[in-house]
Amino acid sequence: MTQGAARQLNRAEVVDRNFLAHLEDIASGRVVPEPGGEIADADLLELFDSQMVSRQLDLMARVKRLENKVFYTIGSSGHEGNVLVGRLTRHTDPAFLHYRSGGFMAERYRKIDGLDFVRDTCLSFAASKSDPASGGRHKVWGSKPLWVLPQTSTIASHLPKAVGTALAIARGGDGLPVPGDSIAVCSFGDASLNHATAQAALNTAAWTCHQNLPLPLLLVCEDNGIGISVPTPRDWVRASIESRHGLHYRFADGLDLAAGHAAVADAVAFCRHRRQPVFLHLRTTRLMGHAGTDFEIEYRPSDDLLADEARDPLRYSTERVVARRLMSPAQICDRYEQLRQRCLEEADRADATPRLESLDEVLRPLAPLSRDQVHAEAGRVADSQARLSAFGSEQQLPENQPARHLAIQINRALGDLMAKYPHALVFGEDVARKGGVYTVTKGLWQRFGRRRVFNTLLDETTILGLAQGLGSMGYLPIPEIQYLAYFHNACDQIRGEACSLQFFSNGQFRNPMVMRVAALGYQRGFGGHFHNDNSIAALRDIPGLVIGCPARGDDAVNMLRTMAALAQVDGRICAFLEPIALYMTKDLYRPDDGAWCFEYPAQGEFLRPFEARIYHPEARDLLIVTYGNGVPMALRCARALAPEYSVRVLDLRWLKPLDLGSVARHADACKSVLVFDEGRPDGGVGEAIVASLAERGLANCPLRRVSGADCYIPLAEAANLVLAAESEMLDACRALVNSLGHRFNG
Repeated sequence: MTQGAARQLNRAEVVDRNFLAHLEDIASGRVVPEPGGEIADADLLELFDSQMVSRQLDLMARVKRLENKVFYTIGSSGHEGNVLVGRLTRHTDPAFLHYRSGGFMAERYRKIDGLDFVRDTCLSFAASKSDPASGGRHKVWGSKPLWVLPQTSTIASHLPKAVGTALAIARGGDGLPVPGDSIAVCSFGDASLNHATAQAALNTAAWTCHQNLPLPLLLVCEDNGIGISVPTPRDWVRASIESRHGLHYRFADGLDLAAGHAAVADAVAFCRHRRQPVFLHLRTTRLMGHAGTDFEIEYRPSDDLLADEARDPLRYSTERVVARRLMSPAQICDRYEQLRQRCLEEADRADATPRLESLDEVLRPLAPLSRDQVHAEAGRVADSQARLSAFGSEQQLPENQPARHLAIQINRALGDLMAKYPHALVFGEDVARKGGVYTVTKGLWQRFGRRRVFNTLLDETTILGLAQGLGSMGYLPIPEIQYLAYFHNACDQIRGEACSLQFFSNGQFRNPMVMRVAALGYQRGFGGHFHNDNSIAALRDIPGLVIGCPARGDDAVNMLRTMAALAQVDGRICAFLEPIALYMTKDLYRPDDGAWCFEYPAQGEFLRPFEARIYHPEARDLLIVTYGNGVPMALRCARALAPEYSVRVLDLRWLKPLDLGSVARHADACKSVLVFDEGRPDGGVGEAIVASLAERGLANCPLRRVSGADCYIPLAEAANLVLAAESEMLDACRALVNSLGHRFNG
């Protein structure tokens, strides 16, 4: 075949014709089939049928895409050997799947009567809002009753949460939503193995095994030898994994059901009974290209392409079935065509069903807010005996202690949350015996034990992956990211994975968490950009994420109570940014005034989401809108301008969603507005505030914005040249009020 001739061929049609021709060759005696290895006849027949169903769904997608009835053409052809994993695991084994998992899903669908794999998959292909997996938001493999958690990962970013899920299963407990002997299943491609998130997950799994901790995790690498257009080096997967300490390597031939069955069964049994991580290397091939728009012949030698097409797993299965006289070639052909017709008809029916038609419909599962229930949960008081047990005595309860600074109040609040929620877990780097870099978690390990307060690997991807897995298994994770700059190493675990789960599962699955992050600048005597990071733009860009940043201890306590309630009631992901420079701040206006220490809030108090705090609400000359470190700065500036001018200060507290209504009302009530954003000028909170005021027609009054420089934060005194300074705030305030042309007369 010439390159020019090959270029004209539809490879899906070629694969389809080749399979039918292979049936003819067997029927005519040109191919003499062999029965293959040890696999029960009944198993072989059903597995083969699942393979054919998966294949016909792929072929249907190519046909119906041309009719604009299907919107996804990445198929499973060549990977149908994953039916073995689907059959040999249980439907209560949580699964995080590679996108070429049609065979796996066909088999898992067999495990519960009344489910229709073809219908449901066609609904997903058609982006129908009746799609039971995502409600029409994406073509994803997913099912609530079958414990397949939907996700759209193509870059192995789902592996860390699979590790976290396996860890949660291993922990057990009465609240575990799956049987205690379940395993977590996670499949991915050979090219994805090279991704940083995959390596993080493999390292954590191996480290856990090295620590003699149970981790029932089955990692399935479906090796088809190519990543889109880049070949995987021969034997790369085996060479890089087979001897890796802490991982139990198994190889299975996914092209031949009879040859691969025993190896897959062994891998699953080992993982389930030994409770240790297994790396199952499943041999596959890729047919029909990466997706429907992929013309492989443009980048692959035709000999390689033809060789892969000759390794079609359906051919091997056909030979095993015919050799055992379970079906004749004619019967197989009839069943194959019957399935083709069924898939085409179901695709047409799915196309006729309604799709998402309004923004409200699309957004509905993204960021649920059951306000009344959240208020009730946030105000719910922890059991008194549990609190006494946590704090030691009535006298040591936090509300009976003197007013203290931010770090102490966060520590007390965490103790309260741990007493209130027995399923709450605090974990991260150095949080246990050491109590954290800033001692914010000091004493929690001793009070609540190592099962509830524990150190992790020094890897933020792992920390957030564990949080997701633990959250999906019923825990309330409170992970700590040691510094904001470290979060950026693992941002996609929140952006692409955690915050997307409710959206892509249509609200059926959730992985709640309250992520604590030591953040922002102005730290003295210790810094550089890794420890003084004021960049929150990446956080604010994450759909559905709640971001809070308290400036004072009592707000921190009440905000944590609310965030825990948001996570508990609505499954929300919350980022709690703790201003490092305010951790130990006690004074506000002068040394030893103690004005930035606050009483511990009474039980039952909380912050209403997502309301700002107002200081000096009677002031009319100037409104300062700020957050975090900017709040005490603004209060000092207000005092410096008094009594000549009156200054109202609005502490946003919640950075997402922003309380733009309050900003507008207070801006309208004042003669000028200063927005002080300690972050960088681009993509920060300040931009959003100014834009909102402009959109509401409130930008005509004197208005200024002060922010940090568009620069990384250097060491020592040079940091002050980059960070937004209090002196800049005061100068901007004076410029604004002087522009008013009059003095405040009360």
